Amino acid sequence: MNIENEIVQIKKRNQRVEADKAWETSWTRRILIAVVTYIFFVIFFFVAGLTKPFVNSIVPAVAFLLSTLTVGLVKGCWVKKFRNKK
Repeated sequence: MNIENEIVQIKKRNQRVEADKAWETSWTRRILIAVVTYIFFVIFFFVAGLTKPFVNSIVPAVAFLLSTLTVGLVKGCWVKKFRNKK
């Protein structure tokens, strides 16, 4: 394979990697997972016969969203400390 083809392949791969990274950090993904989590817990609470399944299912969905926010903050601090060690 010649150098021009290799560069084209690398650029295509970089675009895929950038798109995957954007998806992983997007609010669309976070909200989608929170909604799916909410629906799952509503169904679970109905099956388990627990009271107020629509209200009580909000807790795990909100907990997921909060965890995604704190993970980003912790990651930023960790990366900063990791870079300072070198």
